[in-house]
Amino acid sequence: MSNWKGRNGGPLMIAEIGGNHEGDFEYAKQLTQLAIEANVDYIKFQLYSGDSLVSPVENPVRNKHFKKFELDKVFYIELAEMCQKAGVGFMASVWNPDYFEWIDKYMDIYKIGSGDMTAYPVLKETAALGKPIILSTGLSSAEEVDDAIRFIQSCDERYKDPEYLSVLQCTSMYPIPAEYAHLSVMHEIKAKHNLPVGYSDHTEGMYALEVAVAMGAQILEFHFTDTRKGKEFRDHKVSLTRDEVLELNEKINVINQLQGSKVKEPQSVEGDHLITFRRAVYPAMDLKAGTTLSPENLVYLRPNHGIDARDFEKVIGKELTEDAKAFEKLSWSMLT
Repeated sequence: MSNWKGRNGGPLMIAEIGGNHEGDFEYAKQLTQLAIEANVDYIKFQLYSGDSLVSPVENPVRNKHFKKFELDKVFYIELAEMCQKAGVGFMASVWNPDYFEWIDKYMDIYKIGSGDMTAYPVLKETAALGKPIILSTGLSSAEEVDDAIRFIQSCDERYKDPEYLSVLQCTSMYPIPAEYAHLSVMHEIKAKHNLPVGYSDHTEGMYALEVAVAMGAQILEFHFTDTRKGKEFRDHKVSLTRDEVLELNEKINVINQLQGSKVKEPQSVEGDHLITFRRAVYPAMDLKAGTTLSPENLVYLRPNHGIDARDFEKVIGKELTEDAKAFEKLSWSMLT
């Protein structure tokens, strides 16, 4: 089974709880349970410590912020086991490679967040684990995306295999207006690198995710919460709830049905329309045997009885071997 195929046959669905727990383990468990009920493929967190992520000297405010959102190792392990018990994948952006030692056994896919796309030491240590990687591309130029992909592939040849590396279009602002989503970037990345592509959403609502599916996204990542009401932390504003994710799944099923097959052929539901909607060659007037058929004495009408309108040039210049009534079907046996 493809790493990038969702359990429902659509794109891989990743519910990003991230920092929405705001450092509260009991709340993290509540969000995890809601995400399980949302029938997603993976529930994602961000694993870090403030001091291993942000310099307390250069940016003490951000350092303090991330410390507030930390969860202890035992809590992440319990959340991972909670996911496994429910048959849902556990995923994380592991911002501190020291955590690989104890979290790796719970992870079958690693996510590189946009902020770490240029953190080549982190990319190298993640690639050394040899597991599939999803690379998010917020903040970056096309050249930086190309460079990061090439760097990961230089670390291990397996990342040239589409089953091992995928790339998400992302714009790292919370929230983003529609004009900053740039979903067409997915097509450019896929054409250039022949890798699976998807979309990490920071818009409000789910419409961008629906459009991304219709445009071929194989992976959807979206922030997840219980409610947006009364929340101050920015990520809640761009998050979906359990019921919204369930609704999104239903819409994706319809989108997949609408996309259908790449093979163009008549459909059984079209019934007899092959006959009733198409035209044939008819006499425009009563014609006597021996009449030479011409554009002036022929007409092209529905239904497609007798001689198909595609054969009109073969009919012109033929002579009738018998009388023909106006608007009654012709047959090849009547022509010479």
